[in-house]
Order: sequence, then C-alpha cells, then structure tokens
Amino acid sequence: MADAYIIDAVRTPRGIGKVGKGSLAHLHPQHLSSTVLAAIRDRNKLDTATIDDVIWGTSSQRGAQGADMGRMAALDAGFDVKASGVTLDRFCGSGITSVSLAAAQVMSGMEDCVIAGGCEMMSYTASTADPKNPPMMDAGNLHLRELHPQSQQGCCADAIATLEGIDREAVDQLAVVSQERAKKAMDEGRFDKSVVPVHNRDGSLALDKDEFPRPGTTMESLAGLKTVFNMFWDIPVDDKGTTYGNMIEKKYPQIKGKVDHVHHAGNSSGVVDGAAAILVTSKDYADKNGLTPRARIVATANMGDCPTLMLNAPVAAAKKVLEKAGMTTDDIDVYEINEAFSVVAEKFIRDLKLDREKVNINGGAMALGHPIGATGSILIGTALDELERSGGKYGLITMCAAGGMAPAIIIERLGA
Repeated sequence: MADAYIIDAVRTPRGIGKVGKGSLAHLHPQHLSSTVLAAIRDRNKLDTATIDDVIWGTSSQRGAQGADMGRMAALDAGFDVKASGVTLDRFCGSGITSVSLAAAQVMSGMEDCVIAGGCEMMSYTASTADPKNPPMMDAGNLHLRELHPQSQQGCCADAIATLEGIDREAVDQLAVVSQERAKKAMDEGRFDKSVVPVHNRDGSLALDKDEFPRPGTTMESLAGLKTVFNMFWDIPVDDKGTTYGNMIEKKYPQIKGKVDHVHHAGNSSGVVDGAAAILVTSKDYADKNGLTPRARIVATANMGDCPTLMLNAPVAAAKKVLEKAGMTTDDIDVYEINEAFSVVAEKFIRDLKLDREKVNINGGAMALGHPIGATGSILIGTALDELERSGGKYGLITMCAAGGMAPAIIIERLGA
C-alpha cells in the first residue's frame, strides 16, 4: 500500500465564539474555510485543477454551515471547478476523520492530492441553536434514548470525574498548565508556522492571533469560579420530567446523589471560531510538483465506547492505533488529546501512564478553544509543528466525540 504524506498544515487563529465579541464572528463560515484553503494553495503553489478532493469536517451542518462547506469553500477560495468537495460529521472528531479519509484515499491509490480539514463557527451555531432541541439529545429518538441515553456533555464530564475519583484540584491544575503552556507557545512563536491571518472581504485584518487564552489564570482564580453543570443536571429534557442527570443515573445508578461537580468555564474547552486545512498527497504527486513532505501518516483508527458517558473513547482509540502501528506509548514523542473537558485529558494521561511533559505541550482547548469540526485538523498541525521544533519523530492525536467515539491518528515527522 502506498504512503500518504502531509505536505503542509495551516489554521486560522481561534476567535472568541460570541457574536459581538469575537473578531471572526461576523464572517461567513465558508469565508473562514476558504481562507485556509487559499493559504494551502498559495503556500504550495498548487494547481487546484489537480486537487482530487476537499474533505471537510463540520459538526453543526445547518444554515450557513450547511450546503457542503468543503465544496462551497473551495469555490469561494477560487479553486478550479475540477476540485471536488465533501463535508462530514463525526462531531468533535470530524477534523481528524477528514485527514484519515484523505490518507485512506491516497494510500489506496484512488487519489493523489486531497486537502482535508474542517471549520466550526461556534458563534454562529450558538446564535441558531434551538434550546428545545439540544443537539446531543438523540435527535428526539426515544427508542435510541431508551437504549443509550445521551446527556449533556458537561454532565458526562462530571460523572466521569466522580466515577474515576478525579477531584477539582486535579482538573483545575491541568487547566492552569494548559494556560501556561499556551502562553509560552504564543510568546515563543510556536504557532507562527501554521497560523494564517483572516481578512475581511474588504482586505482589512480581522484576526491574526488566538484571542481566547487567559494567560493570567491561576489556581486561585479558578477556585473563584462556580461549577456549571450542576445547573444542567436537574433540567427537565422532556414532558415526563426526565433530566440530564437521570439519563446518566439510569446507566450508572451508583452515582445517584453522589456526583462531584468539578467542571466550570475555566477547565472546559473554550467556545471559539476557527478553521484548519492539511494537504495530503502521494509520493508521486509530491515529486512531480516539487513538494517536500513534512510527515507520513503511519496509522489511523476509530473506536466507540459508552454513549452515555460519551467522553471515554480516546484511551481505547489510542491503544488501537498504537497496535495498528506496532508501537507502544513509549514510542510517541508528542501527544495531542483534545481538552474538551479537563477530566478527558487527565484520565487519558492517568490510564496510559504518560509522561505529562509529552502531552499537550503547547496548551490545549481549555486555553485556546475548541472549534468543533476544525479542532482535529488543528491538533494534527500543532503536533507536526512541535515535532519539528523539538526534533521528535512520532505524534499521536486523538479526541473524544459525541456518541461515545474517538478517532486517532499517528504521524511520523520526516526530514532532518
């Protein structure tokens, strides 16, 4: 089977995902996506007529984020009409899955040049959300809810913390580390290679650096924040009085009346807008077009876990992708595990017995934010940049996704 190579990776800065506050919130999602697609094209002098496909991840595909953003953004970026496009949804894991599918197409020999990536403008999805129809509520399918009740994600995070015995001090400490590492990374320009500025249609600058981080975060400042998801736990979700908490307690009755609510705004992922793109090609395409591969995609995997707890699949996904690659945890130099909630990363580190200095080296979503459909592609680019900076060889990237899933991917840095 042929190899699939990563030629380049770019992303936008992450803007605060709130209309009237975020620097990207006034833009159309297709414009945010076309920004990174144009950057990939221009940085690599691509003839877009030779691009086989654009595989795009977007979770909330409605309104301005609907209509196959991968294709529409490619057209908006001025790509040749021959460059096709498709958009997929694996919830938070969409941005890893888009790269995995691109790699599979290249490795199978079916395609030679694919741009993968994703976009999510959480400012937009928040403005169009229907509070009477939460997106994680099984789409109103009561039969599915009976089989696999799927609660609000923050409630799941608190339930996992309770079941695992992970207390607030531990989750807050990880949040502080995330902020400290993100600040250091930004101060030292570690994101500069991948971040491309976003401009308004009139050419004026919209945003050129991440605007969500709160570098002054301390254990003391976090201690002053009230937990959030205890307020959701008892909210009725139907006319029968079923609550978010009931949905979890049905599967895990041992936590009834004992839930330790530990998550709040400071140790949960930030609500932001962002997009990312990764150029994946075959060796022949790279050679013919004078492109130098930066990394090789070693292995990909997907794993499902309990939909009710929802957030626990990354550990199993990491084990599966390591087995596929014939590797162990010790072989990995850089881990990127999305900080959807602090407990997700904390459990990942504990269960796999990882060296904390290898995990989320440049901060994570608690500091930088989590634009759902884009985050996986962002993390792949971040891992690659860090491998090049530090001289490491292998990176493993994974993240939890709604429905109790996790995609995972291992990349190998190439070159000196």
